[in-house]
Amino acid sequence: MTDQPFWQTKSLDEMTNEEWESLCDGCGRCCLNKLEDWETGEIAFTNVACTLLDDQTCRCKDYANRQKKVSDCVQLTPKEARELPWLPPTCAYRLVAEGRNLYWWHPLVSHDPETVHQAGVSVQNKTVPEDGMDAEDYEDHIVYWPGYEYISDK
Repeated sequence: MTDQPFWQTKSLDEMTNEEWESLCDGCGRCCLNKLEDWETGEIAFTNVACTLLDDQTCRCKDYANRQKKVSDCVQLTPKEARELPWLPPTCAYRLVAEGRNLYWWHPLVSHDPETVHQAGVSVQNKTVPEDGMDAEDYEDHIVYWPGYEYISDK
């Protein structure tokens, strides 16, 4: 028997559903709208939150039904965790896919779901709702989260 945590001994494909779900650190960054430059493929990140993102908890307000309510909600899979360019560089799914360890503030490491907020990694109290906003206005909400590359002419 090993003393290592499951994310160090299993691939994403080998994890149970419970293990998979526990990898989410609760930062909320994946639930923000992104803009893609169609010519270059570069991605700009915004602070415009999905209608279902709770800005306080950084969790989905209706996780079980999110794909029925938000047509472009991405159901993250191990394959996507390895390929999606917009996953945050701190995302546990991305880190495990890359063979890296989780950060000290991840709830599985710290045993405290608040450390992701205390470390300043989450979007807690940093978003604006997409409800009623025109997609053309998203450019006014580009943000510069640590660890990302951005496109912007500003």
